[in-house]
Amino acid sequence: FGDLTYNDWITDTTVDRGEAWGYMRDATYKSLSSLIHYLVDNVSKNGYLLLNVGPKPNGEIPEQAQSLLKGIGKWLEVNGEAIYETVPWVMYGEGPTHMTKSGDFMENEEVKYTAQDIRFTVKDDALFAICLGVPKGQVIIHSLKNLYEEEIRSVKILGQDIELVWSLDADGLKINLPELVPGENAVVFKILRKHPFGD
Repeated sequence: FGDLTYNDWITDTTVDRGEAWGYMRDATYKSLSSLIHYLVDNVSKNGYLLLNVGPKPNGEIPEQAQSLLKGIGKWLEVNGEAIYETVPWVMYGEGPTHMTKSGDFMENEEVKYTAQDIRFTVKDDALFAICLGVPKGQVIIHSLKNLYEEEIRSVKILGQDIELVWSLDADGLKINLPELVPGENAVVFKILRKHPFGD
């Protein structure tokens, strides 16, 4: 799907490049970043991801597939708060990169998302902005320009317990980044908002 939907939906894909839904000895595999980005993109649009892994005839999971699954798990250990039990925000995201085709296994096109490609999810009073890359220096989230300064309690990166310096103007929410930004494939900002009826 290319946009946010009202109803829940599900899509499926496989850790390899779509050559088979079972074990293939010479299968080639997707990159970890493409699978994480595909998961985040789907969740931001009210979707779910069903991920196929084809075991060997003896029931073992191929080593490359194991490595991908462990990589997704490691990312979720830090950033799962922005995925599990979340709901979509008023828009799914922003950024310059889009899929140009549709159909089966379009993530195989290896769409090259950047840190300017951002996806949103919400849970309770937290708005999560997920950069599909690793930003440096300063992040500007243009879609948040309509928020009020008074409604933002704090901004943090998941995986770091420090409050970030931020400002809000007509361009959007500007977040100054620390020298060391955790993560390799996608970085999550947790924007804690004040409850409309007080704390």
